[in-house]
Amino acid sequence: MTTQEIVSKLWNLCNVLRDDGITYHQYVTELTYILFLKMAKETGAESQIPEGYRWDVLKAKSGVELKKFYKELLNHLGENCTGRVREIYQGSATNIDEPKNLEKIITTIDGLDWFSAREEGLGNLYEGLLEKNANEKKSGAGQYFTPRVLIDVMTRLVKPQPGERCNDPACGTFGFMISASQYVRENTDDFFELDADTARFEREEAFSGCELVHDTHRLALMNAMLHDIEGEIKLADTLSNAGKEMKGYDVVLTNPPFGTKKGGERATRDDFTFPTSNKQLNFLQHIYRSLNTDGKARAAVVLPDNVLFADGDGERIRKDLMEKCNLHTILRLPTGIFYAQGVKTNVLFFTRGKTDKDNTKEVWIYDLRNDMPSFGKTNPLKKEDFDDFVACYADGDLSARKETYSEENPNGRWRKFTYEEILARDKTSLDITWMKSDTGADDYTLAELLEQIKEKSANISKAVNELEVLIGEVEE
Repeated sequence: MTTQEIVSKLWNLCNVLRDDGITYHQYVTELTYILFLKMAKETGAESQIPEGYRWDVLKAKSGVELKKFYKELLNHLGENCTGRVREIYQGSATNIDEPKNLEKIITTIDGLDWFSAREEGLGNLYEGLLEKNANEKKSGAGQYFTPRVLIDVMTRLVKPQPGERCNDPACGTFGFMISASQYVRENTDDFFELDADTARFEREEAFSGCELVHDTHRLALMNAMLHDIEGEIKLADTLSNAGKEMKGYDVVLTNPPFGTKKGGERATRDDFTFPTSNKQLNFLQHIYRSLNTDGKARAAVVLPDNVLFADGDGERIRKDLMEKCNLHTILRLPTGIFYAQGVKTNVLFFTRGKTDKDNTKEVWIYDLRNDMPSFGKTNPLKKEDFDDFVACYADGDLSARKETYSEENPNGRWRKFTYEEILARDKTSLDITWMKSDTGADDYTLAELLEQIKEKSANISKAVNELEVLIGEVEE
């Protein structure tokens, strides 16, 4: 049985829980609680779980007794254990009402081909479930889920090295850090080429993150554990003062959440030079401030178009970024790769300078959006779609780069702009396009167009509600 077949079998169990009114996202969280116990047994790691609360004890119960014991188990592991076990189960509660449904899940999990699952990697199995959840529109989880192929391309170009501290300040289910860890493992024969101290550092400290949403934080902890990563994953808001101590990193890889702070509030971080209500601009400030100043620390960050052209604080933050860092590359991403339809995004690649001045000399832009098909569920992004960009990137060696754009080839996707040219643009805008043809970028199916209309309608309703609240407060 392949990992894909096991994932499908587990995913189909969600249909069993429809009567309990459980959402897809709640199901994955519930599955995490139960899978953790089974995987601990399969990997010989049950010593971290108290004897009376292990898989075989849970499996032996049925009916009302099972439901009662399961609730007690969640409570006990969340309050009386330590380390990862406590973190995963803290504040946990079940959404399953019917004992027979709980029994069905436990029986199915117990009957899976765990030998094959171990062979292919339990981490791969769990990531398969997370991706399935993201692909399911009704779950809402995939709204800004970063496709694995994009994560891996960003990691490959940033090249995390043994001994470096890597971080994702908006880590979701920890996909970027898992990719970074796997990159180091692949290039060091699974850490065997490293000395004992560096190998320990890679497992226990090198890869860290921060996540605001409690349920997503649990999924991140489970994902990290199944990939043998023990680095700290904070449950906190990076944009609050809790994020101030997150600094001194060599590598940052991230896709911060889109949107503005609730009610249009400004950031609560008192160390930001330009506090704004735009979350992405605040994350961008946090990221370049969190990098080491040894001249080698670097980041790759997914950001929406508005970060490239927002005026006021947006312009000031872009200038600050280009002063403090060498913003050497922008990749304009195609539409449809995020499940929130219509969101247009870019990847910014930059290296923090040793000083805070004059670090950006030129910005190279690769346009993977214009004259491209719209990607989505029926036309997923593939590794090959990035091959030309990866070749143009030239391993980050700016001197080896060659533009494909010219007067003779105005639709060349790879073009260089000097810092002076960018400064001369209105609002120091980095939202630069030059390709004449724009076919395909907005070729949506009727279903996708309907999805966009629904999303925009929901955003308008939300904005109207917030405005009504503000007006009500003013009138009082």
